[in-house]
Amino acid sequence: MSFLTRRRFLQVAAGVAATGALALGEGSIILEPNHPILTAVEVVLPRLPAAFDGFTIAQLSDFHYDERSVVPIRAAIEIVKNLHPDVIVLTGDFATVPPFHREFHTAKGAAKAVEPCASLLSQLRPRPAIVSVLGNHDVASDVRRIIETLDSHGLPVLRNRSIPIEHGGSRIWLSGLDDVWEGDPDLNLALHGVPSDELVVLLVHEPDFADEAVHYPVDLQLSGHSHGGQIWLPGIGAPWLPMLARKYPRGMYRVGPLTLYTNMGLGTIRLPIRLNCRPEVTLFTLRSRDGAVKETNDT
Repeated sequence: MSFLTRRRFLQVAAGVAATGALALGEGSIILEPNHPILTAVEVVLPRLPAAFDGFTIAQLSDFHYDERSVVPIRAAIEIVKNLHPDVIVLTGDFATVPPFHREFHTAKGAAKAVEPCASLLSQLRPRPAIVSVLGNHDVASDVRRIIETLDSHGLPVLRNRSIPIEHGGSRIWLSGLDDVWEGDPDLNLALHGVPSDELVVLLVHEPDFADEAVHYPVDLQLSGHSHGGQIWLPGIGAPWLPMLARKYPRGMYRVGPLTLYTNMGLGTIRLPIRLNCRPEVTLFTLRSRDGAVKETNDT
């Protein structure tokens, strides 16, 4: 699929906002960005220990906290509370840097949004773990402040490191990578000390990194970054997608032996528009038995 330029994307989005194109404009601006869907995914992982069969992971991504995104973030938190997942993963972009963010003082100021965002997300207290990774907006902002804020609210950041999750006498690993676009990702470092025969769930903001991760002993990659395009046109797809989210923009993929899922995120950037692309909470149920990946949506 060919992709339009960023300028063209903004032109299309502005047209939707101004004219109510496809008779859905008002809903795409007012309603669709505020009401997350729950996507339930059952995924079979051949290396999953039998003790982890039925283990659940809830994923939230791309918060871009501001006065608009606080609505879907709060709704997503309530959804996750009712799910009672075993683990919650937060896959980056808590902040939003403005255009031309290379102006250092402007970029660093974006980090102030992380405090209220982390305060909201700290309501999530799963058993046994909740972990975060950084997105490109986070690293382009005041990354030290963002990490300290998340850590202090019980949302620890995995930056090129892994932690074990033990259950029923068996173990799997959550591995978090630094942001691929703006950071210094090192998958070798992240997997250091992880036995090669134990299952790894990799958290990395940009989904197209799967083409690199497939060369490592990684079983499941969970990503965000794309926002699903924010606008998804029937028969066309997204008019614009960011770098490193153009190959795997939304949903489930098989990349060799690796399973990849790209979450459509909660917030928006530049324009508060979503069309055929509602914010998303994903619940993964891990299975050790043979079978096909199953995906269902609850609107």
